[in-house]
Amino acid sequence: MTSKLEQLKQFTTVVADTGDIDAIARLKPVDATTNPSLLLKAAAMPRYAEHLGNAMKQCQGDIGLACDLFAVAVGKQILELIPGRISTEVDARLSFDTQAMVQRGERLIGLYEQAGISRERVLIKIASTWEGIRAAEQLEKAGIQTNLTLLFSFTQAVACAEAGVFLISPFVGRIYDWYKKHEGRDYQGAEDPGVQSVSRIYDYYKTHGYKTVVMGASFRNVGQIEALAGCDRLTISPELLGQLADASGTLERKLEPGRASEPRISLDEKSFRWGLNEDAMATEKLAEGIRQFARDQEKLEALLAELA
Repeated sequence: MTSKLEQLKQFTTVVADTGDIDAIARLKPVDATTNPSLLLKAAAMPRYAEHLGNAMKQCQGDIGLACDLFAVAVGKQILELIPGRISTEVDARLSFDTQAMVQRGERLIGLYEQAGISRERVLIKIASTWEGIRAAEQLEKAGIQTNLTLLFSFTQAVACAEAGVFLISPFVGRIYDWYKKHEGRDYQGAEDPGVQSVSRIYDYYKTHGYKTVVMGASFRNVGQIEALAGCDRLTISPELLGQLADASGTLERKLEPGRASEPRISLDEKSFRWGLNEDAMATEKLAEGIRQFARDQEKLEALLAELA
C-alpha cells in the first residue's frame, strides 16, 4: 500500500514549510513556503553562507534590502527543486502600513525577476491585518499574487476572499495551542478547533464560489493533517512530512466541495475590526505572530550587519 503522504497528494497539493534544501529534495513537495523564522534558521546553515555574503555585497548598506536579497536567493534555490511556487514574506513590521507592504511586495517580485524567476512562480506573503488585506488587493490587481498568512479567524478569511487574494494560510496548530492552553484539554481529529476553523473556511469558499485557495498551515501532529485531507493545499514541516511518508494504512478524504455552509456575508473595515476583536484567540495569535516574525526579522538583520 502507498504511504499516507502519497495518498494525501492524490487530492491535496502538498507544500513544504521549510527552507531546508535537503528536506525538500527528499520529500518532493509541489510548492514551498518560508517566513522570517525559517530564513533565520537557514542563515545559520553553512550552505547559505555564500548567499548571506552576496546579499550584503549587493545591498549598498541597506540591511532591509539585504534581507530581501537573502530571501530571494533561498527562494531561487528552492525553486530549482520544486515544480510549483515559493512563498516569500514581507517584513512583519510593515503589517499595519498598506503602501509600505505594496512597495515591499513589488520589490521582492522585482528581485526575483532580476534573478531570472518569473512572478508566476512566487507568492508574496503578507499578514492578514486589514491593512495587509488591502495591500494584497492592490498587488493582485497589479498581477502579483499573494499568500495571506497569520490567519486565525473566519472574519479574516471572509475579508481575504472578498479582496480576491490568491491564497490564504489559516494556522491550524496555533489555534489548537491557544484552545489547549485556555480550555485545559487536548483535541483530536474533527474536535480540534484549528481543524474546525479550516473546515469552515473551506466549506464557505466552495459554497460561494470563491477562487481563493485554502492552504492549512502550522500543524502540530499528523492527526490534524489527516483531518484536513482534501483541503486545496497543506503546508507541512519536514518532520511531519516524514511521518506521513513512513505511515501506512488508508487515508480518507475529509474535505470536498458540496458540503453545507452558511450564508454569504460582506465586511467593511468596521465590521472586520469588530469581528476580529470579538475573537480573543485570533486577536492574540495575530499580534503574537507579528511580534514573533518581527523579532526574527531583527535577528536576521543583526546577523547580516555583522558581515558588513
